[in-house]
Amino acid sequence: MSPSASDTCALCGRSGLRTTRHHLIPRRTHRLKRIRKRFDREERLSAILHVCRPCHSHIHAVLNEKELAETYNSRTALLAHPDIAQFVAWLADKPAGFRPRIRKPKS
Repeated sequence: MSPSASDTCALCGRSGLRTTRHHLIPRRTHRLKRIRKRFDREERLSAILHVCRPCHSHIHAVLNEKELAETYNSRTALLAHPDIAQFVAWLADKPAGFRPRIRKPKS
C-alpha cells in the first residue's frame, strides 16, 4: 500500500489511517469505447477517491468494474448504493485499526 494524500477515508470519514486510491472509473475500463466516449482522458485519470482499505475492499466485493465505470463513478453514487451505504454507516464509528472481514470480490 502506497502512502496517500489523505489520512481520512472519503466514504466512512474515519481519520488517522492510511488510505488507498480508488479509481472511480476502473483503469481496465479506460480502453472501452463507451467509456472513452463518455469520459475524456483527464476525467478517466483524475477520478480518484482516497478510501480506507475496508471501504475499498467492500466496494470491489459488491460492484464489478463495469458497474463502477458506468453507474457508480462518483462518491455520491457509491453512497447511494444501499449495500455500500449500510457498510459505511456501520464502519464509521469503528477505530482506525479495525479490519472487518470482507467477502470475496465480485468478478
